[in-house]
Amino acid sequence: MSSAAAALLDELMGRDRNLQPSDQRTETRWDDKDVCKYFLCGFCPHELFVNTRADLGPCDKIHDESLRKEYEKSTRYQKMTYEDEFFRFLSNLINDVEKRIRRGHQRLALNNQQGSLNGNLLGGKDERVQMLTQKINELVEKAEQLGCEGNVDEAQGVMKLCDQLKEERRQIEENDSGDGPQVKQMEVCEVCGAFLIVGDMKQRIDEHLLGKQHMGYARARATVEKMKEKIKKEAEEREEREARLVKEREEREKEREKEREERNKRLREEREKSKSHRSRSRERSTHKRSSHSRDRDRDRDRHSHTSSRRSRSRDRHRSSRRSRSRDKKSSTRSDSRSKRSPHKEKDKDRHRDRNDDRRRDREDK
Repeated sequence: MSSAAAALLDELMGRDRNLQPSDQRTETRWDDKDVCKYFLCGFCPHELFVNTRADLGPCDKIHDESLRKEYEKSTRYQKMTYEDEFFRFLSNLINDVEKRIRRGHQRLALNNQQGSLNGNLLGGKDERVQMLTQKINELVEKAEQLGCEGNVDEAQGVMKLCDQLKEERRQIEENDSGDGPQVKQMEVCEVCGAFLIVGDMKQRIDEHLLGKQHMGYARARATVEKMKEKIKKEAEEREEREARLVKEREEREKEREKEREERNKRLREEREKSKSHRSRSRERSTHKRSSHSRDRDRDRDRHSHTSSRRSRSRDRHRSSRRSRSRDKKSSTRSDSRSKRSPHKEKDKDRHRDRNDDRRRDREDK
């Protein structure tokens, strides 16, 4: 009660309510170690089961609504692993109550089995007492075995059942009529693990459903389920985002491959064009060289022909001069001989002319 009253005073008057006017006030931040991190995430589990059988004890941390609002507005919201610790704490709490529910079902099964045994007994009081004693001994041995294995909670549950059976045996021994005790039909609450009477009054059922223990476990279960859904949704979104990134990466890789193929194709085409251009240039240069060589040969032939013509003309000129000189000589001779044989002189001249023509023809060829 004192911690609850102090928390109420802190909420109403502030945490510095006891400071003197001259004292310096301390500024508390949401990330201080004295601040309850569970409260920042939603609620403190220690406040769920106050004054109940499942009471977790008081929380010595600071619970301040303004600090929670500051945390929710900060850039580090849900990035400080506070939510993970809160989820683990609530999950452990739910696991503990689930164990309690399983033990409750086992206890009810044992009670129902014992009730069926009591209903089927045809013998007297001694037989039923002996049956209960045997059952008690078996449960004691089972409790000892569970204790040795470290299952203390289950061992305590079995011992409580042994106490009930011992109480039932005591009532049978004290009852002369031999009728067994009236046992009410019970059930286990699947939320908090409490035992309920089957067919009980609606008012008592409503009181149980609105009680702190049931409401606390219901809130813890709802919070865990909500956080599981959020984690599952984030995992699905992360998988979708990764799949989308992989798909985009594959598409970019395909585009790059396509661009590389087009670039290689262009390079091959340009290489073929340049190769054909070089071959054509080479052919043109070869043609030019050949034409130039032909022109040179033609010029050389022309020059040689001209020179040959000139040489032939010079030879003809020389031959003509020689022939004229011979003619002169021959004329002088002919003049001297004309008187003797004019016909023979004419024949010699014709023969000489024919020889000159033949020689010129050979030179032209």
